[in-house]
Amino acid sequence: MAASDLTAVFDHIDRNRDAFLDRLIAYLRHPSISAQNIGIAEVGQLLVGMLTEIGLETSLMPTKGHPMVVARWQKAPGKPTVLLYGHYDVQPPDPLDKWISPPFEPTIRDGRLYARGVGDNKGQHLAQILAIESHLKVHGTLPCNIILLLEGEEEIGSPHIADFVREHGATLKADLAITADGPRHSSGAAAIKFGSRGVVSFELRCRHAVRDVHSGNFGGVVPNPIWTLVHLLGTMKNAAGEITITGFHDGVEPPAPEEIAAIERLPLDVEAVKKSLGLSRLDAPADRPFYDRLCFRPTLTINGFHGGYGGPGTKTVLPCEAFVKCDIRLVHDQDPEDILRKVAAHVAQHAPEVEFVTFEMGMQPSKTPIGSPWTPKLVRAFIAAQGEDPLLIPAGFGSLPGYVFTKILGIPAFVTPYANPDEANHAPNENLMLDCFHSGIRTGAAVLHELGD
Repeated sequence: MAASDLTAVFDHIDRNRDAFLDRLIAYLRHPSISAQNIGIAEVGQLLVGMLTEIGLETSLMPTKGHPMVVARWQKAPGKPTVLLYGHYDVQPPDPLDKWISPPFEPTIRDGRLYARGVGDNKGQHLAQILAIESHLKVHGTLPCNIILLLEGEEEIGSPHIADFVREHGATLKADLAITADGPRHSSGAAAIKFGSRGVVSFELRCRHAVRDVHSGNFGGVVPNPIWTLVHLLGTMKNAAGEITITGFHDGVEPPAPEEIAAIERLPLDVEAVKKSLGLSRLDAPADRPFYDRLCFRPTLTINGFHGGYGGPGTKTVLPCEAFVKCDIRLVHDQDPEDILRKVAAHVAQHAPEVEFVTFEMGMQPSKTPIGSPWTPKLVRAFIAAQGEDPLLIPAGFGSLPGYVFTKILGIPAFVTPYANPDEANHAPNENLMLDCFHSGIRTGAAVLHELGD
């Protein structure tokens, strides 16, 4: 396809900027909260109608949980097929009193659209849909074949997507997968991410006495479950920032030279980061490079510690029970089940009286080499749409179900975030800059053009 073909699509997108924004606003008025099963069925059907109307073969496909929306256009023989992933479910809007405007009444303020789900992920996958529509409106065809997969359970950990992809692998087979999700780089620059960290969560529970007791009458006699958990946690990660669970780092390979070079090119102002968060220092070890931590290192995080008295003043009580919630972010080559087995063995060895509880919500890491032959095409698309070279980030810092593409379908997977860095996803006043939405539509259109060229 000639460059003029893409220019014509860009012109169409620019002419319809206001109309596309109106459609996003209308879409956002429909809640689709997976954790509470609010509006999921309705939005699934809404998407089927929308995608069918623009010319895609579309179906709502069941899972053991919320359904998947699958749409396709495969009328370009000899051209590659790209699988475009997104999710139509959103986070609960709580706390409602922190929203300046109601979460499902989209409101524009200072060049931003505020609504739950606008950045994560409705605005971003709608940008992909409008890019597809724009090609079809202008040329009556697409430069390449597409499969669109929209999930309804991403915000609750994507518990059924792996089984779905295994079951329907033949009909989902593509040459590559692209996810438009997450924020651009913190500097505001465009970025392409080549994977994401996985995640597992667990809870440690400890109970000693059958009831709380007086800390004077029984202190030094009755064991304190909070101390038991504190000492156990101290055996899992030391003050130097090292995770000391046996076998935890087995199989983790050092980053490749091109990955190190990529993170060294990422803009960084550590002092500004610390100032924005009110920090006097970064987490230990102090000499570990900033992006090395986020791309190549697993983490062990205490999400919450609960036990004993927490009210005003003092209460000289020795509590009978306590629990702690933790998560682990996994890097490439770490397997969630293997890591949880190792944590369980560690707990059994160091504190056998502590109960180890795991949760179904978990996700494998994924990774695509920066040297993929698809990388130059994606870079050219970003330059055509946004006028700048995108940053190349070896792995995203959060977790997405990209592993179902890289490990189940066996295809390279990329993340092309369109949202502003301060989108406040999962928080009150989630927002998307209007320029980011418009740029996302242009970028999606350019990606399709480059893939088919």
